[in-house]
Parts: sequence; structure tokens; C-alpha cells
Amino acid sequence: MSEPTPTFSHPGWIEVIVGSMYSGKTEELIRRLRRAQIARQRVEIFKPAVDDRYAKDHIVSHSDLRIPSRTVKTAREVLKYAHEAQVIGIDEGQFLGAGLVSVCESLARSGKRVIVAGLDQDYRGRPFEPMPQLLAIAEYITKALAICMVCGGPANRTYRKVKRGGRVVVGGSELYEARCRRCYDLGPRARVPSAERPAAAPKPARLAAAAGRSKPSRPRKTGDSTQPSQTKSSGGTRDSKTVSRRGTGRGGVRTASGLRV
Repeated sequence: MSEPTPTFSHPGWIEVIVGSMYSGKTEELIRRLRRAQIARQRVEIFKPAVDDRYAKDHIVSHSDLRIPSRTVKTAREVLKYAHEAQVIGIDEGQFLGAGLVSVCESLARSGKRVIVAGLDQDYRGRPFEPMPQLLAIAEYITKALAICMVCGGPANRTYRKVKRGGRVVVGGSELYEARCRRCYDLGPRARVPSAERPAAAPKPARLAAAAGRSKPSRPRKTGDSTQPSQTKSSGGTRDSKTVSRRGTGRGGVRTASGLRV
């Protein structure tokens, strides 16, 4: 983002930085204010009292960039502390109400550089007053885009992930995410494209080999009973249950013990 350079004789003007959440608005505001401090200009920085997510006495970005600031409840309070300042920085301007427009006009007319950052749309995708009115009177406008957290495209909308009533619900990534136009319209149905989903990890070689082994076959059935197991004896293997049919005489069949049956 390039910093505006005035091309007119009057020193006072208004700069507005807008976009969705996670688009870098606060980072850009801090960058411009620090450059003014390096140039030894008198800087006053303000934030609304309702924004207490990270700190009460600092403007803090989502990436943890921070700069000391003063907390105000209304836009009119800015006038009380801005008399000696050359540069005025205001973060989360959408929370300061309709009076912010006239306050910024008054400061610019008195020869001050006014930089305001804020959301231009609420979670419903509607203009978030008073930012649209401030855009209409500003000399310099920066529209910041985030990255859609679903598809990775350019995001200009803030999607509220949970159902909570009220236009102003302060929160971070647990409540909001940046989305493009399409993924915002899809709402909870938006999903990462299947082609971009990580592929399933391949099985280790030893597990794949184990899965390919055949299961041991069960004993083959003969008639009503299974084949008997073989037992070892001093003379080799011999059937332990079946009778020997080595010879048959008149008296019947001779058993393994030599007795007639």
C-alpha cells in the first residue's frame, strides 16, 4: 500500500483505510503513524472503548503489531486531545458512530492529517456506517483485501461463523473469517475444493504387506467331523484316532493294539 502524498497547498486532509477483517487495515494504519513519528510530527492515536480484544491502551493488529493509543467512547472525545497534534490516527472507526464524519471534517479543516481505519461492511455484507459517509468526503482511500479462508481467493467480506444477534459483536478468529463473494454467499455450505484437500497418507510398507497376506485356511471337513490331527510317535506320524486296516480276518478288524473287534 502506497502512502498518499498531498499535491495541494492546504495541509489538512482525510485518509480512509477500509476492508474486511484480516485484510491488514490496522497494520497499514500503524505503518503510516510510525512514519509520522519518525518524522518527529506530533501524533495522537485513538481507538473506541468497545474494542478491548487485545489491549485497552494500544492499537493491536491480528499479527500483533501495536502502537500506544488513547481510548474514547465517542468521536467527540477526539477533539479534546487533538489540539496540538499534526497527525490523528483512528482505528475501528465504524464503532464511533455518525459523529465521526463531522469530527474528521473539523480536524481536516484545521490543517491536520486524519487517518481512519475501519470495516466498510458488517457481517451481513451491508455498508457499515459511518464508514461509507467518510469514504465520500475523504481525499485518499485505500481498499484492502484479505485472503478467503475457504478457497484462497481475494476476500472483501467478513463472515460470522456463529449465530449471535446484534450488529456489533467484538471478536477474533473464533467468531469471524474473511471470505470472497462466492464463499460468503454459500455460508456454512462453503467447503475447500476436493482437488485442494490433502491426500490421505499412504500406509507403511509393513502394514500394506500384512494386509496382502492370505488368512490361514480352516481345516477341511470330511463328512460330519473334521480330519483328525496327526500325532508323532517313535515310529513316525500315525493317526491317533482311526483304526488300522492292516489286515482283516474272519474275526473282524484288528485294532492298533492287536485285539480283534
